[in-house]
Amino acid sequence: MPVAAARRLYLRAHAIAMLFTRPRDPEPLPARLDRRRIYVLPTRFGLFYAVALVTMLVGALNYNNNPALLLGLLLAGAGLASLLAAQMQLSDLQLVAADAEPVAAGTPLELRLHARAEPGRLRRGMRLDDDGTFDAEPSVLNLDKGAGDAQLLLPTEQRGWFDVPKLRLSTTRPLGLARAWAYVWPETPLLVYPAPEPHGPPLPGGRGESAQARLHPAGDDVHHLRSYRAGDAPRTIAWKTSARRDALIVREFEQPLGSEIVLDWHATSGLPYEGRISRLARWVDEAEREGRRYRLQLPGQPAVGPDRGPVHRHACLRALALMPHV
Repeated sequence: MPVAAARRLYLRAHAIAMLFTRPRDPEPLPARLDRRRIYVLPTRFGLFYAVALVTMLVGALNYNNNPALLLGLLLAGAGLASLLAAQMQLSDLQLVAADAEPVAAGTPLELRLHARAEPGRLRRGMRLDDDGTFDAEPSVLNLDKGAGDAQLLLPTEQRGWFDVPKLRLSTTRPLGLARAWAYVWPETPLLVYPAPEPHGPPLPGGRGESAQARLHPAGDDVHHLRSYRAGDAPRTIAWKTSARRDALIVREFEQPLGSEIVLDWHATSGLPYEGRISRLARWVDEAEREGRRYRLQLPGQPAVGPDRGPVHRHACLRALALMPHV
């Protein structure tokens, strides 16, 4: 059978099997892993171990070799204990929360999964990955003093709400003979900002009434005097004042920034729908970097702002991210 056909057959069988695994639908967190949702199967090494063990026991019985029979039974007990120990690694583990900081579309989303369990049982080296939807690089979850976090990078493609896929938590400890795993499917949609336009025109001019200013070493007007700090340009030193006070004094300038900016949807006419959203996202980032006050106006929605700062930036980018898809 060709490799591509075999992989398609495997993916189809995997998708069918996933329909019968718990949970079958997204679930609110916290979620507890009980014995009904933990699955245990031997690893490849475990299958080899079992075949070698059966061969040893058959040989011991055939030759009536009691020491070999005793050794085989001890190894069989160790294998069964490994199955139980792997299952106990996940048993009663509680997934408390899943969160991630919003990112621009096309940037990997760093999902953080917070887990907790009663102290007293060693829970280390647990593997966290997705169900194969994104083929994300797996991460490791270790619980210290009953709590721990794991990060998983998930690729993003488009703006809006990002549905967290079904996550798999697994372990092969302590002997690597068995793999125990369980699924968690957080009902926690995460936000993906629109990707900003890589290149475009500068910010539009201000329309508000109140002029703004910010401190800038290359400004025009003196704002105040302050003590010298390492790295200050020599041109900013007030020599006469420094001589009177017997200490270096620096002039702090301010640069006028003009009135508040209005980022209007209609100012981007002529661009495709998604291109208009990308340009507004770029302007929001530029206005924030320059410390400007800005207001976002979108069709059919109340204006956002005017304001500035991380909270206002999030409100504007959230409004852009949740614009209807056409």
